[in-house]
Amino acid sequence: MAKTIQLRKDNHYVPQLYLKQWVTNGKIPTYRLLVPNSEAPLWKDHSLRGIAFHQHLYTYRAGQEETDEFERWLSQEFEAPAEEAIRLAINDERMSQEHWRKLVRFAVAQDVRTPANLRTFLARHRDTMQKLMNETLETSVRHLEAAVKAGVTIPKSEPDLNNPFPLKVSITRYPEGDGGIETRTVVGRHLWLWSTRHLLTDTITKITNNHWTVVHAPAGMSWPTSDSPLIKLNYHNNKNYDFGGGWGVPKVDIIMPLSPKHLLHNCIGRRSWPRGTVLDSQTAQFLRKVIVEHADRYIFDKGKSDVQNIRPRAVSLAAYNQERATWQNWGNEQSQAEAELFG
Repeated sequence: MAKTIQLRKDNHYVPQLYLKQWVTNGKIPTYRLLVPNSEAPLWKDHSLRGIAFHQHLYTYRAGQEETDEFERWLSQEFEAPAEEAIRLAINDERMSQEHWRKLVRFAVAQDVRTPANLRTFLARHRDTMQKLMNETLETSVRHLEAAVKAGVTIPKSEPDLNNPFPLKVSITRYPEGDGGIETRTVVGRHLWLWSTRHLLTDTITKITNNHWTVVHAPAGMSWPTSDSPLIKLNYHNNKNYDFGGGWGVPKVDIIMPLSPKHLLHNCIGRRSWPRGTVLDSQTAQFLRKVIVEHADRYIFDKGKSDVQNIRPRAVSLAAYNQERATWQNWGNEQSQAEAELFG
């Protein structure tokens, strides 16, 4: 009898193997940045399974069924391989080049798999994707027509069967003998997952494993983390900085807490601190501020700290309910859109 595999519908965008470093007495203290009313407690303890997930964030429609292969792929390719590397890093033990490679891959994945990244992706492509596809199609048709007239053979390109672009192509033939081509996609979950997988299989190979280090918080201070823990910092001074940095861009600081005492760091094109350096209080306080400011909806800390002094939470019943409804409807809306595209 065939074994039924349970669909993973609770998709954790911050892995539990990462967040467990901040667990206290079996729970992780959580500060929520959007609350329905001012009476909501500043901090609430959650189980690892009960926080930093959305239902059907990574599932998508494949044929007539939903699949969770993307979450399983993230787990197999980025989470499980990095578990030992994280353990070695936070215990200040020797790490091989392969350990560093796996740790960097984990960090890159954490940059692109979050709801914060999803919102940025949708905002960037929602109004431009169809225009871009139309322009690309028109350009391709012109090149094909010119090649046919010149008698040039067009080389065939093999499609990526492991990550096919979520595109529907319709060809209409007219009585006059000519025809028309239409391309359609949905700027939503499937397209975002395609883009994320492309980055994590192609673009990631261009990210160097050099000059990464792990530094320590000074005595009496610890690093919090968040639901958007990988930070690409454009730094000029403590008053002039932003989070618009990119991978491979010179002088961008890549920062990610690994535990309350350990911080992964790389400054693109420059050498960082030696591994194990205990940062001075002023530098550490600034980096702690950056971690808190970069959070999307949740901040996690080892204890109930004073992060509200850095990042006051937003209080809005309307915004809270709207966001909650958006995620409750997310899976059904995306599945319906994918079914209409490929149906």
